[in-house]
Amino acid sequence: MIGKKIRLRAPEPADIDILYHWENDPEIWHVSNTSAPYSRFAIEQYVLNAGHDIFNSRQLRLMIVTLESESVAAGAIDLFDYEPIHSRAGVGIMIGKAFRGKGYASEALALILDYCRNILNLHQVYCNISEDNAASIRLFDEAGFRKNGEKKEWLLLNGKWTNEFFYQLFLK
Repeated sequence: MIGKKIRLRAPEPADIDILYHWENDPEIWHVSNTSAPYSRFAIEQYVLNAGHDIFNSRQLRLMIVTLESESVAAGAIDLFDYEPIHSRAGVGIMIGKAFRGKGYASEALALILDYCRNILNLHQVYCNISEDNAASIRLFDEAGFRKNGEKKEWLLLNGKWTNEFFYQLFLK
């Protein structure tokens, strides 16, 4: 999937080091419900054996690379909890610190929504965003998602209870 500034592609062995770095960054564990580090071996096995078949694994991770430097991953976008019977999936996105503020997230989200709409034929896509994540709230608001719920004191972040918002976008 190719946009104006980025391309979405399957993870490759060259991405193992950056995935290892991201998956082991405690600052972003709360967005992926991670609570312990991953070994480099586990990341390597995921990249080499995942198969990237959303119909079998119920998830799909795609790397976000810039068209200027396709060898360096700027981020990743995930579809998770894919439910073909109910025609829905969750979506999550992570952009590396050096690549933020350049429009890559909005372009990646537009590309994955097109994939969800035209390839997977999904009825809806959803996401969960902590109330203090202003950048993600803005990203999903601008993409047409609507806040349809709030989970009170849902996340314990840095010793403080934080609310989490539930966002949905109906594709059809």
